[in-house]
Amino acid sequence: MYDDFTVVKNSKRTEIYVRNFIFGVEDSLVSTVGFVSGIAAAGLPKENIFLSGMVLIFVEAFSMGVGSYLSEDSAAEYTKRKREQSFSIAGAGIMFFSYLMFGLIPLSPYIVFTTAVAFPTSIVLSLIALFLLGALSAQYFQRDFMRHGLKMLVVGGLAIAAGIVVGQLV
Repeated sequence: MYDDFTVVKNSKRTEIYVRNFIFGVEDSLVSTVGFVSGIAAAGLPKENIFLSGMVLIFVEAFSMGVGSYLSEDSAAEYTKRKREQSFSIAGAGIMFFSYLMFGLIPLSPYIVFTTAVAFPTSIVLSLIALFLLGALSAQYFQRDFMRHGLKMLVVGGLAIAAGIVVGQLV
């Protein structure tokens, strides 16, 4: 016998929403911090870093939302599940807003601090957020929170490092 939480937690709709949220947050944190770190490492002024970061966040949030909608809708169409197609729009909205909101974490230090202070602060805040995302998603799926938190932190950290290296080389 399932309790209400198990039924809701295991529903296709919840799976789509959780998947879009985790993907949106993770991709936003990694892409945004990698991008702004690369630009900061290249020595661009703080105002340019902030403007470029905002453009990235909005364009990518929209792109990720549209991509989520199209992929979920195509999958539902392929399997002929009309009910799941209606979840595609909500999933796309979750993807859009999670990307948009969490992209502000790595960008926000550039509003408040000088580039020299914002650069490491942005990276640290993003790594903390990545660890928490991994830990919370692991808890939701009843997995080892420390292992998943560290995995998210390490993979995201590698992407951040790639952005910094490219910014310094180019």
